[in-house]
Amino acid sequence: MANGKQKKSKKKVMIFSIIGVLVLILILIAFLGSKKDEIVPVQIEKASIRTITQSVTATGTLDPEFKVAITPEVTGEIVELPVKEGDFVQKGQLLIRIKSDAYRAQVQQSEAGLNSAKATLAMNKAQLDKVTSDYNRTKELRAKNLASDADLEAAKSTYLSAKGAYEGAQAQIAQMEAALKVQLDQLSKTTIYSPMAGTVSQLNVELGERVLGSGFSQGTNVMTISDLKSMLAVVDVDENDVVLVSTGDTARIKIDAFGDKVFRGIVYQIGNSAQTTGTSTQDQVVNFEVKLKFLDFDDKFRPGMSCNATIETKTLHNVLSVPIQSVTARSNMMEMKDGSGQDNQKKKDNGNKIQEIVFAVNNNKAKSINVKTGISDDNYIQITDGLKPGQEVVTGSYKAISTDLHDGSDVRVENKNKMFSNH
Repeated sequence: MANGKQKKSKKKVMIFSIIGVLVLILILIAFLGSKKDEIVPVQIEKASIRTITQSVTATGTLDPEFKVAITPEVTGEIVELPVKEGDFVQKGQLLIRIKSDAYRAQVQQSEAGLNSAKATLAMNKAQLDKVTSDYNRTKELRAKNLASDADLEAAKSTYLSAKGAYEGAQAQIAQMEAALKVQLDQLSKTTIYSPMAGTVSQLNVELGERVLGSGFSQGTNVMTISDLKSMLAVVDVDENDVVLVSTGDTARIKIDAFGDKVFRGIVYQIGNSAQTTGTSTQDQVVNFEVKLKFLDFDDKFRPGMSCNATIETKTLHNVLSVPIQSVTARSNMMEMKDGSGQDNQKKKDNGNKIQEIVFAVNNNKAKSINVKTGISDDNYIQITDGLKPGQEVVTGSYKAISTDLHDGSDVRVENKNKMFSNH
């Protein structure tokens, strides 16, 4: 029994010993692996002098610079519609005629009433002239004591009554003339002529359709006349970018219908009122409307075509720059340790402040450098302070720049082709 127990005990010791050795091996492998991972592969590029153009991108549609929406001011049935969508019309050309029978009848009725009122006025005038003459004669007789005070008062009363009737007739005629003028105006509005030369870019009605006038409501938008020889690109610019845009800035415009062709333009007008979508939600977007005038014109431009614009807001020549991905923002607290692992008191004193930095490489060690930046384009960003021309900075990978690298990190410089082949 004793020998059996000793054998079991030795067997357990051997098993635990083997397990312990395996654990040590795994720990060693993990340790060596972590040491290996501490070497961060990077790509580098020299800071260089170049020209940088800052730009703002926006999307929108084409719209005529000059257009007029035709809305009738009277209600009625369309009895004449001599144009169709796409037609070119001259200024003053007939666009639409609305049935005018009811308006014409009102005019004729008012004209008849006015003529009657004028006849009444003539009668009142004759009566007033006679009464005035009688009143004046009575006053003369009273002055000679040939008429009594009662006669004078009676003549005066008759005179004032006749004068009132005459003035009332005059007022009635003035009122009827004003009403007739309004009705004539309404009658004239049954015929609509083009206010400008242009193309019927939109036609919303058909012959025989009844339209509503805009006298008491919005009215029917029957058609739009547009000058297609002068088009604008109307784009929406984000509120954070619109402050960079100025009137006269150059723009490169791509229109979906024209593929990759680029048209030149300039900023023509910048909106003052914000256009907000998704109000009171997390998706709220605030844009400002910016109008771009084309320097290159194509006869095939049509209103409503989608476009993308790149507005060049500022260009600087001969400035120091690095690839835009080289600059990252770090908190001072993240860079408290230098390569030796000792506290950097200078950075401590600055507190937990966000600072733009780039990483330089010296003897296979990374070194963070505080920089100040200026404008940027799609690929490069201006460095106004912190670097010198020819100084090598880390350009990749993104993970290395944003999280892995710190002061003193071991690095291995690799070219981009090798990095891509490894993935």
